[in-house]
Amino acid sequence: MSFINPKTDFAFKKIFGAPESREILISFLNALIYQGESVIEDLEIIDPYLAPKVTGLKDTYLDVKAKLNDGSLVIIEMQVLNVESFSKRVLYNATKAYSLQLQAGEGYRFLKPVIALTIADFILFEEMNAIVSHFVFKERDSNFPLPDRDLSLVFVELPKFAKDSSHLESLADKWIYFLKQAKTLESVPETMVDVPEIQEAFRRADRANLPPEELEDLEKREIFIQDQKGAIIRAEKEARRGARVKIARNLLAVLDDETISQTTGLSLEEVKKLR
Repeated sequence: MSFINPKTDFAFKKIFGAPESREILISFLNALIYQGESVIEDLEIIDPYLAPKVTGLKDTYLDVKAKLNDGSLVIIEMQVLNVESFSKRVLYNATKAYSLQLQAGEGYRFLKPVIALTIADFILFEEMNAIVSHFVFKERDSNFPLPDRDLSLVFVELPKFAKDSSHLESLADKWIYFLKQAKTLESVPETMVDVPEIQEAFRRADRANLPPEELEDLEKREIFIQDQKGAIIRAEKEARRGARVKIARNLLAVLDDETISQTTGLSLEEVKKLR
């Protein structure tokens, strides 16, 4: 078996946001938002996946939206690129979804909670070890939560998850492992076969079950994402090299070329050219 990459936004929406993905999404949300408790009993998937053609890749933005049985709205986003002001975008989308619930003339009492669940394929919070983090409004000094917990942000940082398939314990472990490793697998791990919703997610991710045109669209998207990642890495390397060159120029008057090379990481030839 060979699986598509769930971390690609189109693939993520195909697996979790299709009309027939309701049970998959319920299990997924209960695992990551409610620590595996069966809090969500039912939901409605909004704007389901319809296998769109990939056009204007740079401007494409997809997410999965669902209305829970208690009326709460959940926005789920898979993000693989650490773009500028990403956290602000998450907060903006959550508050926008919250405010757009009301029709003209409706009272605030009709507002329902909004949960923004973001799965990031990069580190967002270096200072925290938690893989899944929950943010809600609280009083600054006493840590007392705002009584109306109508807006919450949940982040899952995939790079922090290091368990292999033999050490998966919780339902959250299994779903996070699916997101992170499905593309590299050739079969469903034994530790995950006891969850029918994960079995179905693997079935939906099986390349053999996808028509050629969908595979082509998904592969184009993944190539685009890899190109974007490469551009970001290249820009970071160039920025770091620029800083090293600046330091080396300042040291030319006080240190020999070999010491400058060892200090800055520039090659000896690069330092000689600077001199």
